[in-house]
Amino acid sequence: MKKNAQHTPLKNSKPKASKVRIIAGEWRSRQLPIPNVEGLRPTPDRVRETLFNWINHHIPGARCGDFFCGSGALGLEALSRGAEHVTFVDNSRVVSQQMTANLATLGSTNADVIAQNTATYLDETPPRPMDIIFLDPPFRKGWLNQIVPLLEKGWLAERALVYIEMEKEAALPALPPHWTLAKEKVAGQLVYRLFEIAP
Repeated sequence: MKKNAQHTPLKNSKPKASKVRIIAGEWRSRQLPIPNVEGLRPTPDRVRETLFNWINHHIPGARCGDFFCGSGALGLEALSRGAEHVTFVDNSRVVSQQMTANLATLGSTNADVIAQNTATYLDETPPRPMDIIFLDPPFRKGWLNQIVPLLEKGWLAERALVYIEMEKEAALPALPPHWTLAKEKVAGQLVYRLFEIAP
């Protein structure tokens, strides 16, 4: 998973050389550093592999949003597999700086990194609707109740896909009736779901 919101660098602890590995596509097997930030949980490889098996044929040419991006694992995987553009948003400046550095290392020019609270960002008018949105907010903070209504403000392209990763014990927020659950799976303490958005 990734993490945004109110990440803070860990104090009085030895920095870890944590890395995220891209599974497939142009940058297959590339490993990139991720910052030592409290609450940052890169989406496990097994979960990512399942997710991208679900959506792989939708990725080429897609415009994507990786919100609460944290490690950026989901957005980077999408870029590696042919997404047209990914917008990475995270509240942590440390996370955003590392994300920018990782994109430079890969030579990627089709991504934006926004150092901003995700809810604040989504409350603005979207420059263009997105085809695939990844939501992996920090656990137990109630972010999805704020974010889901904001996506309805023009962020979703026709027949968009929305991926939501959350703690297993939490209840989903109220979803609009045109959101259809397409896939769902549990992995340890998390549950991940893919929704299709009807026109």
